[in-house]
Amino acid sequence: MSEPTAAAPTEPVEPAEGSERSAPRLRVVCASANPDKAREIAAVLGGVVELLPRPADVPDVAEDAGTLEGNARLKAAALAAATGLPAVADDTGLEVDVLGGRPGVYSARFAGEHATYADNVAKLLAELHGVAPERRTARFRTVALVRWPDGREVMAEGIVAGHIADARRGDRGFGYDPVFVPDGGDGRTFAEMADADKHAISHRGRAFRALSARLSAMG
Repeated sequence: MSEPTAAAPTEPVEPAEGSERSAPRLRVVCASANPDKAREIAAVLGGVVELLPRPADVPDVAEDAGTLEGNARLKAAALAAATGLPAVADDTGLEVDVLGGRPGVYSARFAGEHATYADNVAKLLAELHGVAPERRTARFRTVALVRWPDGREVMAEGIVAGHIADARRGDRGFGYDPVFVPDGGDGRTFAEMADADKHAISHRGRAFRALSARLSAMG
């Protein structure tokens, strides 16, 4: 899932406070120009790699692969080719059971090609209007991938199950965070959680922790 367009970061992406800061072993370009996503990626990978910001002059990549894995690969491959360095990318989809798995790979443009976070949340709540709480089950799925210029890849997936709240709650996070209540939590939406609490159980946190472990195992 691509995120609404945001300005490309101009400074190195720093890991979040309290994240591991061991000596980086690999310089990796972040394929996302979205600062929200870049911060979440840096919070997990910052202790394993030196995460470099996406160059401002690299054009956007058309995410038309039809799968999360395919879109992550398209973005990472484009940045690796443009920079000559390994690149990391992810794609995320929200799968709502009563909607047959929608919006899925189209999550970022659920309400239209240039939809904002608020537009997408509003459309989701409208489509679920009147649906009983026990039928509002959903899951977030993230595929995270590092791609080298020579075509080598390391990939991982993270999934968190939960349900869709009947109204927006919280003002943190981004995307569908104000309406997604993860299983195994305390009833808060992701948007009501501190960053560390969210990262501990989120789809993106799980995907990038698995990716970090695989990169570390490469030595």
